[in-house]
Amino acid sequence: MGGTRRSHVYGPVWSRRLGRSLGVDLVPYKVCSYDCVYCQLGRTTRKTVRRGEFAPVGEVLADVRRALASGPAPDFLSLAGSGEPTLHAGLGELIAALRRRTTIPVAVLTNGSLLLRPDVRRELARADLVLPSLDAGDARTFRRVNRPHPSLRFDEMVEGLAEFTAGFAGTVWLEVFLLDGWTTMPAQVARLADLARRIAPARVQLNTVARPPADPRAVAVPHAALLRIARAFDGPVDLLVDRPGARRPRRPRKDDAVTAAAVLELLRRRPCTVEGIAAGLGLSPDESVRQVEALVGAGRVRAVRRGGALFYAAVRRPAS
Repeated sequence: MGGTRRSHVYGPVWSRRLGRSLGVDLVPYKVCSYDCVYCQLGRTTRKTVRRGEFAPVGEVLADVRRALASGPAPDFLSLAGSGEPTLHAGLGELIAALRRRTTIPVAVLTNGSLLLRPDVRRELARADLVLPSLDAGDARTFRRVNRPHPSLRFDEMVEGLAEFTAGFAGTVWLEVFLLDGWTTMPAQVARLADLARRIAPARVQLNTVARPPADPRAVAVPHAALLRIARAFDGPVDLLVDRPGARRPRRPRKDDAVTAAAVLELLRRRPCTVEGIAAGLGLSPDESVRQVEALVGAGRVRAVRRGGALFYAAVRRPAS
């Protein structure tokens, strides 16, 4: 294919939690220790707990350097993307190198499944912010919602979250992803709240389905129910979904047009509305529409309707 390779960097993406966030993708598409029913990227294609250097650290650093040189500094460098970032064996080396090269804070978005491992906890130690997930209050619900690798045990996962948070010098924000009819029953909410107290993050952040999920049975929790559930948790609690009819803040418009390649890199990692593309990449709404229409016409992007909103996602081509 002309010797080109896909960039390990995407965005910036507009994030409720992190503001203008430059995404850094460390593992191939859907290499993960979970196969969550709600995942916006679809089913996991390679479920594993074996770590490896999926992306050469030097390549990742070069991509970050180019991205930072091409526009305004983002609020965070976010290690996340197409799978579970702690599966990357060079995670610690990468975080240390980013900290030497820039003052932009480094955030790691993780499902938390490998925090029971001392090597992973050590490698995450130099991050500024770690955002793990807790989506179930017991082992049975954990298996239903997260569909983890067979070697992962619920109690050990929770212990890893608690041990990491207690020893981490940075900040931990715990995401609790709720599904209507799966994890919204009073007993399940009470267990989740008890576990959050044990883990003791700086903030608890409640989330629910906003983009097309891997399993259509994964249904969003109504906003009023989220407000009610939030009262069960101690400490600062954020809701990560917009109120119905809420408007996102406008992001600065770029002087130079963002290429279709940048839009495609974003949509490979997360489905977005036209408004989300414009906000994340600093495009005007008209330019965002033009870019999407061109990609749809070329067969690179498809439209998916969810909850009355139209999202766009990259078309996945079978590996040759």
